[in-house]
Amino acid sequence: MGRIFEVRKATMFARWNRMAKQFARIAKDINMSVKAGGPDPQSNPALRRVLQNARAVNMPKDKVEAAIKRASGRDATNYETVIYEGYAPHGIPLLVETATDNPTRTVATVRNIISKNGGNLGTSGSVSFMFRKMGVFRLDPAGIDQDDLELYLIDHGLDEMGESTNDKGEPQIVIRCPFEDFGKVQEALEARKLTPLSAEHEYVPTALTELAEAQSTEVLTLVDKLEQEDDVQNVFHTLG
Repeated sequence: MGRIFEVRKATMFARWNRMAKQFARIAKDINMSVKAGGPDPQSNPALRRVLQNARAVNMPKDKVEAAIKRASGRDATNYETVIYEGYAPHGIPLLVETATDNPTRTVATVRNIISKNGGNLGTSGSVSFMFRKMGVFRLDPAGIDQDDLELYLIDHGLDEMGESTNDKGEPQIVIRCPFEDFGKVQEALEARKLTPLSAEHEYVPTALTELAEAQSTEVLTLVDKLEQEDDVQNVFHTLG
């Protein structure tokens, strides 16, 4: 098992209030998972996954509980997931995943950010075929027999498994599966009493594009500005 490909993140830029953004993103995920499957994580695997991610970013317990309570109320905001497709500078494909209660506002904002930073918004289907939607789990490698875990997960939908690092350079095990097998892999890890550092879906590019440093900086500047937008949950791209 070797290193696993991970798309370069925009962490080369001065950090904005990443913690507040992470908490807001998870609060929206809690809202949507509670509305879809109820407030009990024992019977709602999607909520259970989101709560794992909340712990991974040290979201305070009272904020998590408040988000669940709000989502369970009659006046809870109704968010929908909308994905916008387009191109960053130098023809780099982008998928911008949003959670919004006002798609008209959100599409105008996304279009404005992309166009002002050298890209253009595309139509549905224009770049999505260049990505695979996958379940992605990240684990702390301490105490894990990686070869044994890989063999075990093959029977539960594993697509690929390898080593990587987080933003701080700390080692991680990255596990990927087809998105339709997300639940099977999640249950398999739970059966082994392994709690992921994070468990999410990601749009993984089928091929990478390499650019010179100055051109890469232009692309990552756009990615960073999109990620700062309140309605944006994730930005996926093919920059290597």
